[in-house]
Amino acid sequence: MIRLNCFFQAKKGKYNEALEAAMLLTAKSICHEGCVAYDVFESATRKDIFMICETWADQASLDKHSATPEFADCVGIIQSCGELKLEKFDM
Repeated sequence: MIRLNCFFQAKKGKYNEALEAAMLLTAKSICHEGCVAYDVFESATRKDIFMICETWADQASLDKHSATPEFADCVGIIQSCGELKLEKFDM
């Protein structure tokens, strides 16, 4: 299995736009083949931070997910609204 933690910090005034894109991506991704878990978590202490936490069965499933139009669209919106940092763990 593969775990991805995608940390996001918003530019001023861009948090809600990014969060909406992250929630849309989550709703679509949870149905992708090989998706074990996919969710968005908001920081309790910082109003400009959220994290997308993903778990995939294998690299092939993650690669398919990363090639979908909704991934490109939603990640593009999120990246335009702030900064993403990715942690990847093979489990």
